[in-house]
Amino acid sequence: MPRVAFWSLAGLPKHLPADGVDRVLARCNDTTAIGRRNHAIVLILARLGLRSCEVADLRLDDLDWQHGLVRVRSSKGGRWTSMPLPKEVGQALASYLEKARPRCACREVFLRHQAPVGGLTPMAIRHVASAAICRAGITGVCLGSHTFRHTLAIDLLRRGASLDEIGEVLRHKDASTTAIYAKVDLTTLRSLAMCWPGGMP
Repeated sequence: MPRVAFWSLAGLPKHLPADGVDRVLARCNDTTAIGRRNHAIVLILARLGLRSCEVADLRLDDLDWQHGLVRVRSSKGGRWTSMPLPKEVGQALASYLEKARPRCACREVFLRHQAPVGGLTPMAIRHVASAAICRAGITGVCLGSHTFRHTLAIDLLRRGASLDEIGEVLRHKDASTTAIYAKVDLTTLRSLAMCWPGGMP
């Protein structure tokens, strides 16, 4: 039997509906210690489009409060990038760090709240993202942190950002990685489609 072909970048990026991020954030409980932590994690995923490993790698020294920046270590190539820290994200981070983060010598921003206290793993970040999507009652999407990354890219595309600009925000090394988002820009794709021979003009 011939093998089934799996073409690179053949699928469509799975993303939240237009109001999905607002629905997820509305269901975050930021009145408890773990709730404050998880709310800050979801905001970082949704507003900055970070990967789960990048969120797990965040250190206290990476937060530049004076200049409103956050330093992100790339999971590929060992590079790092300074990104603007939106006010909403900064406020959630400050609330977590001041009121909810366990006291310890760990330098990771996000910590476990059960012993032994230490930094969250990328898998734990993905679990926080999946649980937040489930609480919002959103179905038909992939459960995980990357769904927020795809949603941010598609939201930027809908607002008129170019693929180059989206690639810069998401820190893609290869432009072909960003090109997958062109598939969801149906308005532009319709202008490129040719009429079927003998069909309606």
